[in-house]
Amino acid sequence: MKKNKWLQQFIWFGEGVILAAIALATLFAAGIEIERLIMIQVIDLSDLFLLFIYAEVLGMVGIFYRDKRIPVTLPIIIAITALTRMIVIQSKGFDGINIIYEASGILLLSISAYIMSMKDKMSLSKIKLRKEASAEEN
Repeated sequence: MKKNKWLQQFIWFGEGVILAAIALATLFAAGIEIERLIMIQVIDLSDLFLLFIYAEVLGMVGIFYRDKRIPVTLPIIIAITALTRMIVIQSKGFDGINIIYEASGILLLSISAYIMSMKDKMSLSKIKLRKEASAEEN
């Protein structure tokens, strides 16, 4: 039993270290991107989407440190933003069918995010009901 607790703490520590590295790398990448935008003095929509992705990744890491869990919807939203960025970048000179495929991916991810958010709301409602029921019993 003691061995399992040590292993679990080691895994949590490793997870924290990796997420800290992700946060630092994201800040570094965002800094490089901002510096590039300042140097060229041109900002495209794809650049804004990239900065938004960086902000979402940092938000996801922040939520992990606050709540000790990562909601499934956040990576889905990041994937939606990444696909949207791909559409913006590739829309010029590419076959229209590729845009339809990418837009279909966005639709599927959006449906998934909606379903997962409903699941989270239902789970939180169940937890609240259980707490109320146990409080009434006592």
